[in-house]
Amino acid sequence: MSAPAFSGPSESDPPGRTEGTAPPPPAWRPLLLVAGGAALILLALAARYGYHRDELYFRVAGRHLDWGYPDQPPLVPLLARAITAVFGDSLVALRVPSALCVAAGVLVAGITARELGGRRRAQLLTAGAYAVCPFAIASGHTLSTATFDMLLTTVLAWLAIRWVRTRDQRLLLAAGAVTAVAVNIKYLAPVALAALVAGLLIAGPRDLLRRPLLAAGAGLALAAAVPGLLWQARHGWPQFDMADAIAGDADFGGRPGFVPFQIVLTGVVLSWLWIYGLWRLYRSPDLAPYRFLGHAYLLLNVAFLATAGKPYYLAGLWAALWAAGAVEIERRGAPRGSGWAATVPAYAITAVSTVLLTLPVYPVSALASSPQPAVDADGAETVGWPRFVAEVARVHRTLPPGEPATIIVSNYGEAGAIDRYGPGHGLPRAYSGHNGYWYFGRPPDTAATAIVVGPETLAGAARLRRFWADVRPAGRIDNGVGLDNEEQGKPVWICRGLRGTWTELWPEFRTLS
Repeated sequence: MSAPAFSGPSESDPPGRTEGTAPPPPAWRPLLLVAGGAALILLALAARYGYHRDELYFRVAGRHLDWGYPDQPPLVPLLARAITAVFGDSLVALRVPSALCVAAGVLVAGITARELGGRRRAQLLTAGAYAVCPFAIASGHTLSTATFDMLLTTVLAWLAIRWVRTRDQRLLLAAGAVTAVAVNIKYLAPVALAALVAGLLIAGPRDLLRRPLLAAGAGLALAAAVPGLLWQARHGWPQFDMADAIAGDADFGGRPGFVPFQIVLTGVVLSWLWIYGLWRLYRSPDLAPYRFLGHAYLLLNVAFLATAGKPYYLAGLWAALWAAGAVEIERRGAPRGSGWAATVPAYAITAVSTVLLTLPVYPVSALASSPQPAVDADGAETVGWPRFVAEVARVHRTLPPGEPATIIVSNYGEAGAIDRYGPGHGLPRAYSGHNGYWYFGRPPDTAATAIVVGPETLAGAARLRRFWADVRPAGRIDNGVGLDNEEQGKPVWICRGLRGTWTELWPEFRTLS
């Protein structure tokens, strides 16, 4: 049941309330052109290079479906299973959902500006910022939980803005449904939703808590989260250990780099738009009803700085901030000296630099000498998997006939690569203690001989001798193009004389990172 279009102001309403004010019409044709263009570029380049390690992991996790994993909820592995079941091992098919997420995000960004009162120009400035955002495009190139999380949180922000304008209670139920999907993709969604609700309670309208469909939406989201929570409880809450491991990585410059990297991830030239939007949320009387967005963004910064989160965890709020900046530029003009940044050339420069730094546009032989690996390390992780498996297979063939061997690798990407390409070389399945792969099974106790990939250097033999009596280097991983990625240069070992049974030793192989 929806609230009336206008019921008069209440004491809890912020200044400048706009309930009942009709927004400008959506600029669907240009918005669809921008969204379609972004999706087409992503799909055109989808088959270059190869799988990302996460995609190889999702392939296998989809065959071990459960209500949770130590590092993620179940929905993306389920999606990977459905895609491979229908289309086989098609890299393009696996990446179509992410390209469509980027296109949908562009459209939602545009109509977010519309909800704030933006006409055609503001809608296009906002949609364009999403379409050329380096993080959005980089994550949209591969099947990634981050791509879905960014889209769904962007939708949540749009629903909150629209609710403030219309007070239509059905939007609260819709927010619960979106959260129900989001909590089965990434565990960050409730944090973003809590920040939006906190922002509304600080800035108003505070009558949010009196809306019956808010409770219904919350109940829907909680019901969707229960199976995953039960899985985590049964397995000792590994997600907390995973969060500690992520915090310990200190990538993106750690806490000192948290804000600067948001500028990099949103495109240095266009980052001013969301910064300007954040400032105007606190200064503009026209945006006063939506000041909760600024509060939500600042609260998330504090929360993720305190917990050593990643700067891209805020990606779902960028569209709302872009929209606020774009609407203010449309109404009042750009601040003095910055008008050039709201022009087609500025967006074109950002688009070109985003493509060059995040997408597989270089010949693979030239990738190592390009600037891309230093900016977007994920691109380097899509190169070399067939050669990786071929080297493991070469070592496997050196074993005497009749000596069975199990394959132990360092991480889920390596295990997933052997699952994907190993059957063509006659390899058995690989085992890994990394994240969810540890739960996919341990080697049989009859497997005394092992081919082991990693640790990273020959010095790692000391660690391996804790588990095997005879440890000998037998090969080395080389992607053939001199690219410094996570697998490059790793030794391959033949290990014999297992010091115990796998039932006893397998818990020591469990790692989270």
